[in-house]
Amino acid sequence: MKRISTIAAMKAACRQVTAAGKTLGLVPTMGALHEGHLSLVRAGKARCNVTAVSIFVNPLQFGPTEDLDKYPRNLERDAAMLEQLGVEFLFIPSVEEMYPPGAKTYVVVEGLSDKLDGASRPGHFRGVATVVTKLFETVRPDYAFFGQKDAAQVAVLRKLVRDLDMDVELVVCPIAREVDGLAMSSRNVYLTPEQRKQALVLHRALMRVQLAADGGEKDSEKLRHAGMQVIAEEPGARLDYFAIVDPDTLDPVTDIVQGALVAVAAYFGATRLIDNIALAPR
Repeated sequence: MKRISTIAAMKAACRQVTAAGKTLGLVPTMGALHEGHLSLVRAGKARCNVTAVSIFVNPLQFGPTEDLDKYPRNLERDAAMLEQLGVEFLFIPSVEEMYPPGAKTYVVVEGLSDKLDGASRPGHFRGVATVVTKLFETVRPDYAFFGQKDAAQVAVLRKLVRDLDMDVELVVCPIAREVDGLAMSSRNVYLTPEQRKQALVLHRALMRVQLAADGGEKDSEKLRHAGMQVIAEEPGARLDYFAIVDPDTLDPVTDIVQGALVAVAAYFGATRLIDNIALAPR
């Protein structure tokens, strides 16, 4: 596995791959890798001749009161895991490399960036869209792999790719979960043992909605109420949002006949976790 820290070197390596007619996959991450990330890497390895992984803790997507400074970082551990999976390129740029002094250009996906996580974290999706645009231009992958856990991010990036006619296909992979249902997240390491138990309420709430939908309930507000009732049973959870929305526009839907995204975010102590399920058309 080749470690690359500059944009120029990464461009050169990736252009060599595409010039040889090989397919190139990209898995963008912020490190602190877990099985969810590794499942994306495996998907990339299965589909592409060459797989690149980026590790970059992007300051643009953190708010002033968020956890940028304490975000978990363990590059050597991450690199060892990626090498074992056969990743060809590991892109590890510095903040100064990605955002040199005087950089003032940002990418904003209007209409989506202020919904769900964007409403709770102003500027977050501007940071995501900007860094992903830079990564796509640097790597120019044929495929880019993202997790369904970040469903709002996926909606933003799909719109970005569509609107800017980017020649990349987004591949969205299923949420990786612990045995007890908790969605895997780098932020799970912040949880105390008690908070870890409390956080299971997110999956329970989503499963309550799934059960009601499977039982024939189509009204979004009734389904949302059923999920929120479960959240309310856990005093350790501080709800950010519980929403049933169109997976592409992130706008609320009145019913789930055409399918829907059920998304939840909540705080356990100071740790904010997200989770979701997709309801199939009825």
